[in-house]
Amino acid sequence: MGHSQLEKQKTHERIVTLAAKRLREEGLEGISVADLMKEAGLTVGGFYKHFASRDELVAEAVQMAVESRRRQLEEKGINPTDIPLEDYVDDYLSTRHRDHRGEGCAYAALTADIARSGEPVRTIATEGLRKNIESMAARMPRPDTADARRNAIIVSCLMTGAVGLARVTNDEELSNEILEAARSLVKELAKDSGK
Repeated sequence: MGHSQLEKQKTHERIVTLAAKRLREEGLEGISVADLMKEAGLTVGGFYKHFASRDELVAEAVQMAVESRRRQLEEKGINPTDIPLEDYVDDYLSTRHRDHRGEGCAYAALTADIARSGEPVRTIATEGLRKNIESMAARMPRPDTADARRNAIIVSCLMTGAVGLARVTNDEELSNEILEAARSLVKELAKDSGK
């Protein structure tokens, strides 16, 4: 790959990374191309050297947001399914995750937005969700059973919803209570898993 192509690829990745963060902070409709490019230190005209449309950028940014945690772990040589459920729940249902939406779970930040988006974004989110459920099922007691998959779906819904509701409230005590209640319930499952 030539120097200019490598620079273009790095710039492209920087724009998508920034967009993934902004989308989680502000929603799919919350960012403009002009603001994003300004923040990236680029011109609006430069946008079209990288993307055919805003929709294309949004799809790539959602893909990055959905896969970001898995990629971070794999870069450190960690298989996401090897993280014990108790450790995973402590990280996911933390005040840090609640308070740093731009760095956290795309589903907790964008569930309603993704549900209202077009097929390309929903397809990306669906594939990511399938992978998340598989990873969660691997953490369940007797991971090769239908019960493990059912419990993985329930736990995934519970955790995503808890973070979302903890962000909704402007009462910090209630927000913390929501996180703790969900954490306690999921940890009951972890006690039986031996992981």
